[in-house]
Amino acid sequence: MDKNAKIYVAGHRGMVGSAIVRRLETAGYSNVVTRTHTELDLTQQAEVAKFLAAERPDYIFMAAAKVGGIHANNVYRAEFLYQNLMVEANITHAAWQAGVSRMLFLGSSCIYPRDCPQPISEDYLLTGPLEQTNEPYAIAKIAGVKLCESYNRQYGTRYLNAMPTNLYGPNDNYDLNNSHVLPALIRKAHEAKMRGDATYEVWGSGRPMREFLYVDDMADACVFLMEHEEIEAGLFNVGTGQDVTIRELAETVMDVVGFKGNIVFDSSKPDGTPRKLLNVERLRKLGWQASTNLRDGIKLAYSDFLSKNSEA
Repeated sequence: MDKNAKIYVAGHRGMVGSAIVRRLETAGYSNVVTRTHTELDLTQQAEVAKFLAAERPDYIFMAAAKVGGIHANNVYRAEFLYQNLMVEANITHAAWQAGVSRMLFLGSSCIYPRDCPQPISEDYLLTGPLEQTNEPYAIAKIAGVKLCESYNRQYGTRYLNAMPTNLYGPNDNYDLNNSHVLPALIRKAHEAKMRGDATYEVWGSGRPMREFLYVDDMADACVFLMEHEEIEAGLFNVGTGQDVTIRELAETVMDVVGFKGNIVFDSSKPDGTPRKLLNVERLRKLGWQASTNLRDGIKLAYSDFLSKNSEA
């Protein structure tokens, strides 16, 4: 990408979008375009079409999405399906109309079947049933992948799909009802420490295994993919290639936060998918791999949590 190219980052205030903006600025890209939700509602087709027709960016990073943890996905099923479908459909179609040939769509590892072989290859897409707790979100993201593939095939665009594993880091959501597991654990452990509790609660059995990727590593992978013009299109898993049990994760969070009590597992809460480890060989063969280990990443995430919760 030319350093002066116009680059639109959709969802720049979110965890992923803000990380992509940081990465672009660090790399010297000087023409990054952003819009807040108040300025541009991405679920409104006419607004998106007008914006992209006027701006005509050279590149688009589609990081805008309605996201949440297992509870939010399971309860707000209609919103997760509708809003994500609208955003990705509006941006993809308007990007093509505006002559944008290069775009990166950010998906999620939940697009893969619940019980597919591990580690999960890109080729396992649509080979089995999805995890029911986040099926609407996964279906929306699968539709986004297929939109990119279809526009590439019909119109000759070069739209890429990046499927990250579980992300965490600066600008994460720490709401206990709607957040993902790692930020929820950080908040729970911190608050338990501040109250002097003897225990802190973790949803589920602690047995499921999950892979976690620091969001700035994800942003680096996104820019890497877009900078390599020889990569015409395709689906790319983005992760570390290593996973831990939820129990091990909770123990690491305890250690980083400095909570000295014990973990209590609430087995009445859902576990979700038993294991979700991505096969990242496709991206690794191109020359990219994650650089932030889990413990160091959790330290950075905890510092970010403290900076945004000074009263804590």
